[in-house]
Amino acid sequence: MSTNSNKIITAGLLAYGMSGKVFHAPFLNAHDGFALKAIVERSKKNATNDYPDVLSYDHMDELLNDEEIELVVVNTPNNLHYEHSKLALQKGKHILVEKPFTATSAQAKELFELADEVGKQILFYQNRRWDSDFTAVKKVLASGKLGKLNEMHLRYDRYRNVIGPKAFKEQAIEASGLLYDLGPHLLDQVISIFGKPETYHKVLGKNRKDTLVDDFFAIQLNYPDSVNVFVTSSMLVVNPQAAFVLHGVKGSFIKERADVQEEQLLAGQKLTDAGYGIEPDGKQGLLTTIDEQGNKTEEIIASEVGSYLPLFDAVYQAIVNDKPYPVTREHVLAQLEILES
Repeated sequence: MSTNSNKIITAGLLAYGMSGKVFHAPFLNAHDGFALKAIVERSKKNATNDYPDVLSYDHMDELLNDEEIELVVVNTPNNLHYEHSKLALQKGKHILVEKPFTATSAQAKELFELADEVGKQILFYQNRRWDSDFTAVKKVLASGKLGKLNEMHLRYDRYRNVIGPKAFKEQAIEASGLLYDLGPHLLDQVISIFGKPETYHKVLGKNRKDTLVDDFFAIQLNYPDSVNVFVTSSMLVVNPQAAFVLHGVKGSFIKERADVQEEQLLAGQKLTDAGYGIEPDGKQGLLTTIDEQGNKTEEIIASEVGSYLPLFDAVYQAIVNDKPYPVTREHVLAQLEILES
């Protein structure tokens, strides 16, 4: 993606695990408004295989003390986001922070104050707003074909009947468990459309043998005009259900989770490769509407091509041109209040 400015933002990544390799480095490398200078790799040195010109620092302090780096991507374990964001801001860096932004709204507010004091941007990495399947949902809602919305269901399911190796997800520490892992994705999608709910009700579950953290959650969010939204996630779903189910006075829309970007990038596909971001055929959503005579009409709704590049363009525009970033502080505080409750 090209910019209308000659300004290049020098960026650094605090980690090169899955999120650094898949969700950040390819996009910083592809967007001509950024120069990816350095990545912190404490043990395994893999980044230079993918990006030969990028520096591999052994310690976070080396990256934070690099005066050329203007933007730091905080993609370390969940429980360290607050600490590492604070350190980066104190070093005078803009920050792009993985979800969850922090563990609590109090931590978030403290970082907001610090960012304002030092005159730097805090930007939130909520990439699922740009998933192909979610863009289809927004397209149907915007069309008005459902009429008044009654209910909306969002699911994000997996089957992992073992305790994973990542301590920050599986140990009973701050911001661990499925709620803090996938909850930020689902809640952000809802909040991006409807804003902060009037009320909500949350249920957590622990179903895997010996689990120390929640591996199931369900949240009902209530909005004006009797709009009820349900978000659900489980690690023990053998046969995943539709990820998006919407019911309105005039129709229903059903859509599978079908965005392919994560899968493609993990397989080594490039953003410039043919077929990048295009959902497989047969994954389109189904819109069923009914007229006043009771006649039903079915319509296949194709998704847009998925791409997270617009997120990075929004980061660029926020830093260089002070344009409003689509994921606001109010959105994140509304999310965190639900997560921490």
